[in-house]
Amino acid sequence: MPEPRSGSRPTLEAVAALAGVSRATVSRVVNGGDGVRPHLADRVQTAIQELGYIPNHAARTLVTRRTGAVAVIIPEPEARIFSDPFFSRQIRGISRELTAHDTQLVLLLVEDHCDYDRIERYLAGGHVDGALAFSLHTDDPLPAIASRLGMPTVYGGRPGWTAGPGDEDRVTYVDADNREGAREAVRHLLGQGRRRIAHICGPLDQTSAADRLSGYHDVLPGVDPELVAVGDFTAAGGARAMAELLDRDPSIDAVFAGNDLMATGALRVLRERGRTVPGDVAVVGFDDAEPVAESADPPLTTVRQDIEGMGRMMARLLMERLGDGREGRGVPGPVITETALVRRASA
Repeated sequence: MPEPRSGSRPTLEAVAALAGVSRATVSRVVNGGDGVRPHLADRVQTAIQELGYIPNHAARTLVTRRTGAVAVIIPEPEARIFSDPFFSRQIRGISRELTAHDTQLVLLLVEDHCDYDRIERYLAGGHVDGALAFSLHTDDPLPAIASRLGMPTVYGGRPGWTAGPGDEDRVTYVDADNREGAREAVRHLLGQGRRRIAHICGPLDQTSAADRLSGYHDVLPGVDPELVAVGDFTAAGGARAMAELLDRDPSIDAVFAGNDLMATGALRVLRERGRTVPGDVAVVGFDDAEPVAESADPPLTTVRQDIEGMGRMMARLLMERLGDGREGRGVPGPVITETALVRRASA
């Protein structure tokens, strides 16, 4: 049997010789092609393991027209991405699913609007097979870029942009049932006997924040507009909004915050103003992203969404699009995951 030279990289020809098959057969097995009888494919795989053969990525790309990489695009400042556990949980879910498909994750961050030129050049350069994008704002140019390039893309969150002609059936997204989750939070507060229930919403150019605000209004139609303040999904933004709400109406006895970080900011301001939680004011958040909710003081009652599971589902849907020849047949419709209220000490 031929053995690779000391220090040299095993070749396709060496695998073929060891397995007793043609070079073309080895190539088909390595590149995932069909038409190889199972017993021959097993011999090739055994030879690959014995020799420690590693496929040449560039050559494989030429054959399969696939790079084995997927871009994950997050149009948020780095400071927010690395401070909000929502992002790390979603990326973890994406990474685990891509790893299961032997696919590399390429993280692309957007600090400024001009970064989209760089991202478009990268996507157009054939470096990735598809893209996953989440935390988009309504004026985000990414959907138009992906459509223009014909880039298979799955989005995290309900689209807030207007689809172009013919694009309606090409948008695949994964989201939580934000509206129902908000309804459940507000119904819980009403069930606790709270009557002046305020809401700290996220930026309304993001559909998750808009849907949670809609859920709040569903349960409290005609609520005083002074009981709603806009935050930015950060603890500092939640603190500013809470201070604004208390200045407007000191009789507030409950707060539903659009995410857990804003809820922690609200807790801090309530302590500073001498309000007890949940005695004077009950607080409910949204996300249940570790470790924020459980480590809050007091621990947060919150609406749990399966953040990691949504990341996995996004990656799974993209890999299905890349692997099953869906071109021209439309794409899977939206996947909406359930939410659940988690009761802790804050409400």
